[in-house]
This record gives sequence, C-alpha cells and structure tokens, in this order.
Amino acid sequence: MGVLTPDDFTANELNMWMSHALEQARSAEAHGDVPVGAVVVHRHSVIAARHNERELTGDPTAHAEVLALRNAANVIGNWHLEECLLVVTLEPCVMCAGAMVNSRLGMLVFGAHDPKAGASGSCFDLTNSGVLNHRIPQIAGVRSEESSQLLKRFFADRRR
Repeated sequence: MGVLTPDDFTANELNMWMSHALEQARSAEAHGDVPVGAVVVHRHSVIAARHNERELTGDPTAHAEVLALRNAANVIGNWHLEECLLVVTLEPCVMCAGAMVNSRLGMLVFGAHDPKAGASGSCFDLTNSGVLNHRIPQIAGVRSEESSQLLKRFFADRRR
C-alpha cells in the first residue's frame, strides 16, 4: 500500500469511520470517561475501535488512541502501523501523538481541535515534527462540531 495520503480516502469513508469513533466516544461517556473515541482502519476496514477508559480502569494511559493502537498491532501482528489510519474524535495529546509516531502510523484524522493539550498542531505538533523520526499526514476537523458538542456537554454536566 505504501505511504498513506489524504487522497487515499473518500469523504464518505472518513465520515463513516468518524461515525464509528463518535459511537465509541458515547460509550466512554456512558461509564464516566471523557467522551473520546478512536478507530484504526487498515486497507479500508476497521480493525480496532476503542474509547477512553481511564476512569473505568484506573489506568492513566487508557486513552482511546493508545488502546486502539494496541489492538491494531495485535490484529496485524506487528507494531509497525504504516498502512493504518487512525480516526479519533479529539486531537491527540502528547502521549497519544508520541505513541502514533512510535508506531509509525500511516495517517491521522481527527475531529475537534484541542487548544489546551493538542499535540497535532494546536499546542504542539509532534505528529509533524522535524525533530522526530516519523511524520504523520493528517486531516483535521472531520465532523468537528459533533465531537466538540459531545465534549462540551460532558464537561457542562460534570460542572453541575
């Protein structure tokens, strides 16, 4: 398959996969976790789908992206994920962006930007840093309003 580019995927495919990620995000919310969902796509098929589980498991590394990357590596049988696309509802944090770089992820698609902790362009740009050994092509803002609204509602409910 080679290097992934935004031209490898149709808008319909990206919307469909983001729908899966949004479903995962709602699952996180159902057990009190921040509603972030992620899916990993390999050769146009979803091979992993996860959501945040920090509250559920007590594991500070149980972000949707990290869990999905782990599952994808198990499915493929290799930690090299060059032929994989990660679709996530929120711009990845530093930990998750680092995991993506270390897995040699082929491409990233995310919904909402994270102006407080985003590491794919908002606060940091680890996924496209010339200092690191791998750069990840990305598409930002896919169904961002839906992703943002989930997060805003979750935090508004928590403040009440």
